[in-house]
Amino acid sequence: MLERNIVSWTALVSRYAQHGWPDECFRVFTDMLICHRPTEFAFASVISTSGGDGDCGRQVHALAVKTSFDSCVYVGNVLIMMYCRSCGGTDEAWNVYEAMGFRNLVSWNFMITGFQVCGCGNRALEIFSQMHFGGIRFDRATLVNIFSCLCGMGDGLECCFQLQCLTTKTGFISEIEVPTGLVKAYSSLGGEVNDCYRIFLELDGRQDVVSWTGIIAVFAERDPEEAFLLFRQFLRECLAPDRHMFSIVLKACAGLATEGHALTVQSHVLKVGFEDDIVLTNALIHTCARCGSVALSKQAFDKIGSRDTVSWNSMLKAYAMHGQGKEALQLFSQMDAQPDGATFVALISACSHAGMVEEGAKIFEAMSNNHGIVPQLDHYACMVDILGRAGRIYEAKELIDKMPMEPDSMVWSALLGGCRKHGETKFAKLAAVKLKELDPNNSLGYILMSNIFSTNGHFNEARLIRREMERKTVRKEPGLSWIQVGNQVHEFASGGQQHPEKEALCARLEELVRQLKDLGYVPQISLALHDIEDEHKEEQLYYHSEKMALVFSLMNAGSIYSNRFHHFKAKVCSCNDYW
Repeated sequence: MLERNIVSWTALVSRYAQHGWPDECFRVFTDMLICHRPTEFAFASVISTSGGDGDCGRQVHALAVKTSFDSCVYVGNVLIMMYCRSCGGTDEAWNVYEAMGFRNLVSWNFMITGFQVCGCGNRALEIFSQMHFGGIRFDRATLVNIFSCLCGMGDGLECCFQLQCLTTKTGFISEIEVPTGLVKAYSSLGGEVNDCYRIFLELDGRQDVVSWTGIIAVFAERDPEEAFLLFRQFLRECLAPDRHMFSIVLKACAGLATEGHALTVQSHVLKVGFEDDIVLTNALIHTCARCGSVALSKQAFDKIGSRDTVSWNSMLKAYAMHGQGKEALQLFSQMDAQPDGATFVALISACSHAGMVEEGAKIFEAMSNNHGIVPQLDHYACMVDILGRAGRIYEAKELIDKMPMEPDSMVWSALLGGCRKHGETKFAKLAAVKLKELDPNNSLGYILMSNIFSTNGHFNEARLIRREMERKTVRKEPGLSWIQVGNQVHEFASGGQQHPEKEALCARLEELVRQLKDLGYVPQISLALHDIEDEHKEEQLYYHSEKMALVFSLMNAGSIYSNRFHHFKAKVCSCNDYW
């Protein structure tokens, strides 16, 4: 162009900004200053490509202040977002926001978004309250951002209830993004699953793949079987699943721990052409391992053309989960991606599960010496676990004393587990005290100490710990076992209290125990937790959830499907009697 006016310059600056080319955008903007005074649109464009942690954005901001364009609403809005994108830039963003003479809805939304991105949810809620009580109309973007803020707040459930009432009153509940965000907020705050489902149903046939993915994710965490049923309903409505939905459904399959469900989802992944998606393949490796099939995990792993670190880690974790330490070490020797901290957690765990103490110690040393990875709390927890399980309690305690950071609850849990296995009372008491200090609502410290005292015959001490649990209202989550008979998964708690065939199950179990005793079986009654007659101790141990599940399978002539770590081959346990 022979002649360029302010419109030409502004158009070029805007074009570079739209294409995400910050350097070219800033260069053209600088050249424009020689002959023209920029407009608010040129300022807004060049600022939108700048990061608040760089000099360019701050220089443009300084020029905007000098030329009084910082008071323009368009410029002020992008300045807010520029500073919010930078680390810890909310104070500078707030200064811009406060200095604006006029604010539109975008200004309020940008400031709320900025606080949400920077993890300042309370400040975002304060601004939203000012909007609402000041009579400023909000939109669905405002609500979605506020719901995102609530997801990171531990005490936000009451606020979530209030916002639901507000969205219903203002009619925004009918806009699909709003109930989808509300469901996610309720779920992350521990709200009732049924409440989430009712909100989802209010969309009344207008659900899209995002809202379906949201509700399936809620159930995947707490009721995997229902999540899978919802996925089937989604398919029946002829909607097309995306990659994110498949990853959520695979997570639900991992919770179900049944191979058939995982293979069903895999067939749909292949059907829609996502077989080359590495994220889904990595999720499939993990799911198959959780479902008890390392072979299927390895099969999925071998089909990956270009494996990333997560692929290798997923396969290493699969081996670790099933106690295949030698296979994990062999795979690690073939790893052609950069290992990270998770790689070594998987390796040390694999060594622990296989009883390979020395190999685990070498891996722990090599991660910092050979790979430059500084051990973190989870690595120390794994090493304490591997030493504790091997009976090297004093070495485990020495390792804790040498840690460069304060041990967390996982480290003390690992030490307490080793003490429980080998009857070490002294360090067990210390670990239990530390565990209760760090995580007072966790029942593990109480239960393991009670078990240690009971095993050693100190029933009064065990009883006192149980009473302390009751006094502090600490509850133990009941142990559950699952068995697949046909296409249905059955869940059992200790004693089979909730099962409709409880009496028949107990009768069949007692009959099997009598037959086992005739073959030489002797119950390990030291595991009973009360000072009662030996005969009653044996009865206490009869009705373990795993025994109930096994008997149910035998009664129904089903194939016994096991996803447990322990399994027997040629009369030898897979853990080599280590556990």
